[in-house]
Amino acid sequence: MSAWRETPTLAGRHVTLRPLSRDDRDALVTAFAVGLESAFATIVPNEDTIDGWYDNLEREQAAGRALPFVVLDAAGTIAGTTRFLRVAERHKRLEIGGTVYAKRVQRTGLNTEAKRLLLGHAFDALGAQCVQLRTGWFNRASRKAIERLGAKLDGVLRGHMIMPDGHVRDSVVYSILANEWPGVRRNLELLLATYGERDA
Repeated sequence: MSAWRETPTLAGRHVTLRPLSRDDRDALVTAFAVGLESAFATIVPNEDTIDGWYDNLEREQAAGRALPFVVLDAAGTIAGTTRFLRVAERHKRLEIGGTVYAKRVQRTGLNTEAKRLLLGHAFDALGAQCVQLRTGWFNRASRKAIERLGAKLDGVLRGHMIMPDGHVRDSVVYSILANEWPGVRRNLELLLATYGERDA
């Protein structure tokens, strides 16, 4: 099987990413239950929606379009989920997205290292030529975090998605190209070094 269709396990100091399974369901619901109830700019699975969320992910994965991960913090506790999506092996491009973290790990070294691991796998193991990241126009924290990685703005997809609460989302699209990866990798390593001995 092509590596483009296999979800790897990626481990760092602050975070481990491993293949998502149905066994993670209840722990994800618990992780997202505090502080994310009124999230406006992100789709957050809850007790009522998570089974359909899993169904959709499994269809996307079976079609070769997604590789989903569960995110574990440094203590091995489930702290969120992320994925490779819009996977296009023929064109050597994919997107990192569908990322939701428990409130307790936001704005820590966990996300920076998770992105370092995901980008490293995409460029170094898969040989991707382009990795995209998208977020909502009003999700300023996410836009700032993506720009901090070193991704460049491609543009805005206006009227792109109808969100669960009915509002229409404009999606901001960023990308990193293979020739930009060495500089982005160095930037991420410097960012991670700033966390020093702190827990993440």
